[in-house]
Amino acid sequence: MTPTPTDAVTSGLTRALARIGLPAPTGLERLSGGANMESWLFTVGGARFVLRRSPGGSQLVGGRSIGLGQEAALIRAAHAGSVLAPEIVVELVPEDGLGAGFVMRAIVGTAEPATILDTPDADGLLREIAREMAATHRVDLSALDLPLFENGPALDQLRERFLGYGGDRPILALGLSWLERNIPPPVPPRLVHGDFRMGNLLVENGHLTGVLDWELAHLGDPHEDLAYACMTVWRFSRPDRPALGLATVETLAQAYREAGGETFDPVRFHFWLVYRTLWWALGCLQMANTWRSGQDRSLERVVVGRRLSEQELDLLMLLEDEAPEEERRRALPPSPPPVEPGHGEPSGAEVLTAVSEWLASDIKPLVAGRGRFDLAVARNALGIVARELTQRPTAIDAALAADVMAGKANLATPGLLAGLRRRALDKLTTDMPKYPALALARAKWEGS
Repeated sequence: MTPTPTDAVTSGLTRALARIGLPAPTGLERLSGGANMESWLFTVGGARFVLRRSPGGSQLVGGRSIGLGQEAALIRAAHAGSVLAPEIVVELVPEDGLGAGFVMRAIVGTAEPATILDTPDADGLLREIAREMAATHRVDLSALDLPLFENGPALDQLRERFLGYGGDRPILALGLSWLERNIPPPVPPRLVHGDFRMGNLLVENGHLTGVLDWELAHLGDPHEDLAYACMTVWRFSRPDRPALGLATVETLAQAYREAGGETFDPVRFHFWLVYRTLWWALGCLQMANTWRSGQDRSLERVVVGRRLSEQELDLLMLLEDEAPEEERRRALPPSPPPVEPGHGEPSGAEVLTAVSEWLASDIKPLVAGRGRFDLAVARNALGIVARELTQRPTAIDAALAADVMAGKANLATPGLLAGLRRRALDKLTTDMPKYPALALARAKWEGS
């Protein structure tokens, strides 16, 4: 019988675990991962573990800022510093035949935001999260080899990426231009997790049990973690609760300070909120390029690429207060008229709708686990295209983006803010109409 990928992982894990006196794994289950990074859950002697590996053996894959060896050392240091980071039990070696990576002891809890945000004691959970964030920023750096984030070079890289992706999104140009004018002074570097948000936090019975996914860690400003956790996209169903969908920013800042973190600086916080929103917008564009290159042809990459419109709307809401009052009060131009419903043979949008309905009625009952998630992604993708065919949104304007970057156009330019608001609303309505912040923006900008 031909060995399966699961057989190969089991064999490699058996060799790795034997080095620390543990028996062969059982119940191996793949959790996630694309072409470059995988996570596997398994059991040994009643205890659960997670394998994190790069099958090709690459230490530095995707958009990571550190290699897997550095990540393992960092997680060990964080765990030793009383951060709720996983416990690493063994690192892979070439003889294991599994590529690069390590095995961690699994942590109980759920990372599902909808479940976490339903906790009856949101303030109490936020205080626990603030405690872990402050502990992360106190981790001893003496034995760690991590990249140092420097504001100027980092912004140069963002500009290079923006131009490399076409340089044709005026709202992104507006964000980049604002960042370049508002660079804060450097601060003593601390360990920054880099991805501290809902989705990477484990919670059990309303209490924080683990902090996961350390591959974006670096040295930098602790306010970056505070701001990233408060991005609108990570609030999920609670955009009205700016701090991780749980509470106010003021509540987070106070809890962080009481846990030993530094004094909250609203100016630095706002800079990092704009920075990481733009960073994630460019990350969405990068997802599209990753798919086009063939590096990862998963449908999820394509759909995440369309989430750029979420960040465009969020960026505009972060920056619009700098516009003159008359521009903030200006009425939005009308949306382009939708395509009229067809007659006779079904239109392309109708065909896509029919396929989506068939997937829901006939295929959904046949799949479970990861397959059900992939099916939801597929139906989302079909919906995006169907809406685009009928609503005709546009957000690309290379000439306007160039004018913004050159300082020839800004939020004081008559009609610019109103036009960008209209583009952001229409594009997000097509791409992700259930994004919670969309309703807030419509109420604010259209009075509806």
